[in-house]
Amino acid sequence: MTTPITLADVQRARERLSPYLTPTPFRHYPTLDAAIRGVELFVKHENMQPTGSFKVRNGLSTLTALDAAQRAAGVVGATTGNHGLGLAYAGRQLGVGVTICVPLGNNPEKNAALRAWGAQVVEEGADYDDAAVVAQRLVDAHGFTLAHSTNNVNVLTGAGTMTLEILEQTDDLDVLLIAIGGGSQAVGAITVSRALRPGLRIIGVGAAGAPAQHDGWHAKSPRKTPRADTFAEGVATRSTYELTFPTLLAGLADFVTVTDAEIAEAVRVILSATHHLVEGAGAMGVAAAMKLRDQLKGQRVGVVFCGGNMDTGVLRKILNREM
Repeated sequence: MTTPITLADVQRARERLSPYLTPTPFRHYPTLDAAIRGVELFVKHENMQPTGSFKVRNGLSTLTALDAAQRAAGVVGATTGNHGLGLAYAGRQLGVGVTICVPLGNNPEKNAALRAWGAQVVEEGADYDDAAVVAQRLVDAHGFTLAHSTNNVNVLTGAGTMTLEILEQTDDLDVLLIAIGGGSQAVGAITVSRALRPGLRIIGVGAAGAPAQHDGWHAKSPRKTPRADTFAEGVATRSTYELTFPTLLAGLADFVTVTDAEIAEAVRVILSATHHLVEGAGAMGVAAAMKLRDQLKGQRVGVVFCGGNMDTGVLRKILNREM
C-alpha cells in the first residue's frame, strides 16, 4: 500500500513540532469501560492541546515547513474552527500572518478563539466546502499561501505525530477508532501503524449526516454530497479528498457512521465518566465503541478525544437531551 506520506516524514514533522508541543496524555478510565460494557478503552487526550484539538499539530507542521517567502506572503485556510485554530496558533508562534475563512453561522466561540490567537476571520458561505472556495479566492487575490486542511502533505505528517505518540505510550492496542472528516488523522494513523504496528486495525468513524467519505469508502469510489447535516462540525465535510481517499480505501479495516443522537449520548457518557468535555467529533470514537461493543468485546481499543471546543449552546442542548 502506498501513502502520500512516510514514517520518516512523520518523524521529521515531530522534530519540527517539538519546540512548541509536548505529548498529550494517553489514559485508561475504568468508569468509561463500565459505561461502554465489555470494551477496554484507552483515550488519547488531544482535547488538552493548546488550542483544544489535534489540529494544532497540522497547523504547526504546515507553517514550520514553509520557506521564508511563503511565510512573508501570509497563510489562508478554510475551517469550521480547529484547523484554523491550529494555523492561528502556529502563526502566533512563528510570526506569520493568518487569515481564516469560516462559514456563516460557524461556532461563535471558535470564531472568537481564532481572533484571540491573532487570525483575521472571514465569514462567508454555507459550510466548510463553501469556505474553502472563499479561501482559494483570497489566494488568487492576495497571493496568500493556501494551507488546505486535508490536501496538504504537511497536514498529514502533523496528524501522524499523534499516532506516533500513541504507539510509544502503549504496545498492545487491538483497534484504533478514528473520526474522519477530511481524513488527516486516519491517514496519519494508517501510515504510522503500518510501519510500526501492522497488526493494529484502524476503523474510521463518520457522521451519518455527512456520509460522503463513508459511502465512498464502501462503494470504492469518490463521493460528493449536496450538504453535510451534523452538529459535529469537525467532520461536516461533503466530499472525499484526492490526497487522503486512496489511503483510507486501502488502509481502513472498516468504516462506520454514528448519528447525532449517538454522538450526543457519547458526549454525556464521556463527561460523566471522565469529567472531560469534548466536541462532537471528539466523542465519535466512544460513540462507535458503544455501537460496536459486541464486535469489540474483549479487545483493547484506542479512541481519540480529538477536540474539546464544544459550543456552550450545543452543550446545553445535549445535557438537556434536546438533541
